[in-house]
Amino acid sequence: MNTLQEEALDEMRTEIDQWFNSQEKRTDLEGTVKRTTLQIGTFNGITLEYQPHRIIVDSLDFGWDAAGDEMEKASPFTRDQVLNEVQPRLAEIVKERLDKLATSPLIDYRFTLTGVFATKDGPVRITILESVFEEKRQQLLERIQTYIENKLEKGSYPTKPLETFFLTRHLLDPNLFHDVEAGRLIHIFDRIQELNKGRTQALAEHRGSIIQALTVWAEEVFLPRYYHITRSEYRANEYEIKPDAALENREEPHPPIDLLLYGAGMILRYEPNYSKPRGQTYLELAARLGSAKAIRMLKEGSDNFLPEDVHLRHELTECHANDVFSQITVVIRKEEAGAYEQAISFILSLLRKGFSKSYKIKLKSSVREGLPIKGLANSDTHRFFANALAYTELHPLLEEYAREAMGEFEWYGDTEGEKSVMPGSYAVFGLGLSSERYFPLIEAYMALVDEEHQLVQDKFTAAFADTYGITERSTPVLVACLRRSHDSLKLKIQSELESEDKLSLLVKQVEALPSYEVERVLYPIWGKAEKWVSWARKAQSPRKELLLRLLKAAGIN
Repeated sequence: MNTLQEEALDEMRTEIDQWFNSQEKRTDLEGTVKRTTLQIGTFNGITLEYQPHRIIVDSLDFGWDAAGDEMEKASPFTRDQVLNEVQPRLAEIVKERLDKLATSPLIDYRFTLTGVFATKDGPVRITILESVFEEKRQQLLERIQTYIENKLEKGSYPTKPLETFFLTRHLLDPNLFHDVEAGRLIHIFDRIQELNKGRTQALAEHRGSIIQALTVWAEEVFLPRYYHITRSEYRANEYEIKPDAALENREEPHPPIDLLLYGAGMILRYEPNYSKPRGQTYLELAARLGSAKAIRMLKEGSDNFLPEDVHLRHELTECHANDVFSQITVVIRKEEAGAYEQAISFILSLLRKGFSKSYKIKLKSSVREGLPIKGLANSDTHRFFANALAYTELHPLLEEYAREAMGEFEWYGDTEGEKSVMPGSYAVFGLGLSSERYFPLIEAYMALVDEEHQLVQDKFTAAFADTYGITERSTPVLVACLRRSHDSLKLKIQSELESEDKLSLLVKQVEALPSYEVERVLYPIWGKAEKWVSWARKAQSPRKELLLRLLKAAGIN
């Protein structure tokens, strides 16, 4: 190596030594690994990123893979030099440090040094060193077996999410377990969920760890055998099947495929709506490899539900649900209340059994009703609930459905953009406009609305104001709606508020709000706050006092 290259290598060594030195000084290492027997070390690797005059060594891999033309031209190394000269020198440096830390809680059973280098030939990413500490590995395997036997197989108490975090990753680590025993793994994952089923928040954490571990295994271990994967931080991964890629054995059961499909089912059932396309993708990738089970699941749905849960056949209606595509097909054979009652009850039962709230309805009906609200999606889901709302005897059932369906960050599957609506919206809107009885339902709905990603509540708010105006009962509900409104909403109720009694009702409601929300509530009625100041100064008592109270509530002097 020339002088410039030796200096660069010395800088890399200095950064590596600094990382190890700083970590060895930590006083919390023993405590970290004592949280659970399933953690035997703190770090399983570091990444060195090299650009001229910029070297980073960190346990986090930020995914840098390009330094730009200028940095690459300024690099003292070619690709061959990195592979043949830099790599062995750096491996020797890190191995020397690792040899002294074999039993330290700083190092996991396996430690990897990854390098990302700017070179004259472009970016180079390589594994520089991979060390396995066999004594620690065997100790960890024994701990895993003991944990499974004592805490899962013989245990009857809830387990800790941290334990599941490590266990799931260990069980799917090919360096610990070479062969995938899908049946055993699925049994363990199901057992974890069973032991924690009474603890909602903890159960969600356990499931999150299971899904994450399965996803990492799919993306880094199983799918790369058959697909070239193009990864991106900003969009879904792209998969190109390798030439002649096919399953070695298409007979069922096929352990790796069964595990992939289990993971897909978990994603489809428990992950947020924005994550569900990954579950569908895994099914489609398995189907492309010739998996009959995957093909069947794409056509009929996953195995998460019993056949009687997803099929209904009656003389009045027929329903079929596919959880893979979050779609419910409803065929109304006879247009009467009983047909819609059966369909709503079918959907309600599905939701209570874990079917995705972000579903869509494919409707076959001769009736084409719509809610009296402009700007809603012209969709089958909208039409189904509008049809059902025509039967007043179904309103209590529709309220029951709406309360079950509503969920923050969930959206009906056949709406998008400005017309996206939270599940339950059509039922809430229709019921809310039909009777004051459903005012509490409207308030519960508005408390869940994510106004950053949903606009249609403005359309409902305008219809609500036109229907009920300002009354003692309607004003609290109107304010609840306005708290989720946007600047584009304009209400035509100013003339009503010329009445001091009605203005007083509004004042009492907004005075209970934080000042920053008051302006948001009043903007759709009167516009910018500057107008309120002018009106308040010109008004006559007692209206003037009421307007001044509004200004005070908004924090305007």
